[in-house]
Amino acid sequence: MLTRSSRLSATLLLGLGLRLSAAGADCFVAPTGSDANPGTRERPFLTLERARDEMRGLRAHQKVPATGSNTIWLRGGTYPLARTFDLGPLDAGTPDAPLVISAVAGEVVRLTGGMPVPASAFSPVADAAILEKLPTESRPHVRVADLRALGVTDFGRHRQFGHGHPVIPAPMELLWNDTPLTLARYPNEGAILMGEVLDPGSMPRTGDFSNRPGRFKYTDPRHARWTGATDVWLQGYFHHGFADDKIRVAALDAVKQEITLASPHMYALGSGENFNAYVALNLLEELDQPGEWFVDAAAGRLYLWPPGDLAPARIVATILEQPLLALENTTDCQLRNLVIEDGRGLGIYIEGGARHLVTGCTIRNLGTVGIMLGQGARQDNPPAVDNYLGTAVSREVGSFHPHLYHNTTWERNAGTDHRIEHCDVSNTGSGGIILGGGSKRNLTPGNNIVSDCRIHEFSRRNKSGAAGVAVDGCGNRVTHCEIFDGDLQAIIVHGNEHLFDYNHIHHVARNSNDASAWYLGRDPSDQGNIVRANFFHDVGRPDRKWTMGVYCDDATCGVLIEQNVFLRVASYGSVYSNGGHDLTVRNNIFIGGYGPAFQLKSMWYDFGIAELPYYFGEKGLYTKRLTRSVDIKAPPYSTRYPGLTDWLDLLPDGQTYVGMRPRRNVFAQNVLVQFEETFRLVGQHAQCDYGDNYLTKTDPGFVNAAAHDFRLKDDSPVFRALPKYQRIPFDEIGPRR
Repeated sequence: MLTRSSRLSATLLLGLGLRLSAAGADCFVAPTGSDANPGTRERPFLTLERARDEMRGLRAHQKVPATGSNTIWLRGGTYPLARTFDLGPLDAGTPDAPLVISAVAGEVVRLTGGMPVPASAFSPVADAAILEKLPTESRPHVRVADLRALGVTDFGRHRQFGHGHPVIPAPMELLWNDTPLTLARYPNEGAILMGEVLDPGSMPRTGDFSNRPGRFKYTDPRHARWTGATDVWLQGYFHHGFADDKIRVAALDAVKQEITLASPHMYALGSGENFNAYVALNLLEELDQPGEWFVDAAAGRLYLWPPGDLAPARIVATILEQPLLALENTTDCQLRNLVIEDGRGLGIYIEGGARHLVTGCTIRNLGTVGIMLGQGARQDNPPAVDNYLGTAVSREVGSFHPHLYHNTTWERNAGTDHRIEHCDVSNTGSGGIILGGGSKRNLTPGNNIVSDCRIHEFSRRNKSGAAGVAVDGCGNRVTHCEIFDGDLQAIIVHGNEHLFDYNHIHHVARNSNDASAWYLGRDPSDQGNIVRANFFHDVGRPDRKWTMGVYCDDATCGVLIEQNVFLRVASYGSVYSNGGHDLTVRNNIFIGGYGPAFQLKSMWYDFGIAELPYYFGEKGLYTKRLTRSVDIKAPPYSTRYPGLTDWLDLLPDGQTYVGMRPRRNVFAQNVLVQFEETFRLVGQHAQCDYGDNYLTKTDPGFVNAAAHDFRLKDDSPVFRALPKYQRIPFDEIGPRR
């Protein structure tokens, strides 16, 4: 029963003029509004916080209808966010009456973590010392703006990041008409090959924390130009092709042509491969083309070679390091048709709760990840360890990947039944979407779904771990998405019984090595994952020897790979397995790969023989994961995956484990077109049962191969040769309207 004061408050809320009806409650926000207004269409609020609090008041006084959406309508325009806009338990909707935040139909709404830099702030460079540092060709074109005069005092700072290091917010970045500009660098295209390694430095990966930086010969005489620069950073692959790093230059000796780094690389330095290369960043001396920029943090000045006319351009400097939006421990909230952009960190953070919907949104130009479901981790161990137990933390990515590697059953409180659909996620620094949910330990599904999204240019900063979608937990789905333009993986998988279907994945793993379009590895208990009815093409390059399409790494088990089309996919196997069990590869089409269509290594009898103690035995990685993280001999694992129960048992020789010998792998009912090498088995005990497959050097009857229509015509010889072959629903692949 309402008290007299609460009845008065409710009356006051109704008096403000919000539209309340059986269909729900509506209020309006506009960049030209006022928080003193009643929040109507005619007299809107100014801020999202005011509208959110108004809805909270209605809900607290039970003035929100039990059915129908309760909507905060945003009129077109830009809404600067000085801090995270958050929704919590007080904002919870219900399945029948969700809280909706939506753009008004036909109007563009921008929620931005950046600040505009007006064209009037720029002027020609007059400082003789600066002109001397600029390349000669740049001097007439570069313009300077005093950021401090505009109120910008926090420029962020460059810090080391990369494989094994925490994902961290970006320093200030610059956008031009919604496109990230390039921090002044050399070279403008491609990368510089490393020369001879003079001192590899310490190797934190193996526990050497002496912090001895590496030293190497450089191969490009252009380095001599940078001897006076004080904050130069190199980003590249300094040893392995999957382990990127960004490391500051401590010293540059132009006489000896040597570079000494300021800190060690995870695996110590190595050279000699075509991917052992880097770019040099943050160099005023290399501001030599339109679209490049540089910030002199000490002076607070921004230098820019404009890529076009300044006057009409929308120039934005990123400011906010925290997530732009956060939904924590609430239910039934919807974000519709919003542009969420221009932050140094996360776009949308979701923790806990149930049934959130993010639909029709554009999430772009962010320093770390576009959308993250579930917690990240804070590093507790020494820097640059890629396998450690950290501390779970909200609203940041941090050491998410290393912590999950150490603690495979980590339940990150990602919530259940969330949907991200019909969104465009692009130009993110450290990945597109991190999708958690469900319990790997208990094998309960999260039912969180990413569908009908376009996810692209998602590894501008981090490469390792910066996937289009990273999935963990149990029972989640990525469907009908297009994922493209990334340096390493399109999809990284942890956990069980996830479904990946109807996705169009292309142009990934192009500038790295030991990389793939889809990746799962190093935990045989990660079972029940399905890769079905996807189109993979242009994955890897012929000159990178270790690239894969579907990569079942180090003892990955229990994956079903069916009804996919692979076109020009990978040099080391369109499907590749390191010692896997229970892999079924059936009813796929493989066309013109750079290497074999399918390769399986019995790794313990090949390259992995030296690593047996790391994986097996009382302290082995697999022993920990299969007996302590989960127990494969007890329910639910023993009942759900009975074929896994003996994986750590010893064979009669008393030395060899059952899991060391691949078994029950099947490759059948596949169509292979224009392959020089079709199958490859490597190592003693490598096993795969080959059923009926159709091999041809000519078109097997595609509807229109030139137009990438790989449906088979009714009279295709495939149907005669493989009577059990099932048509691939190729026309259903990719985002739906």
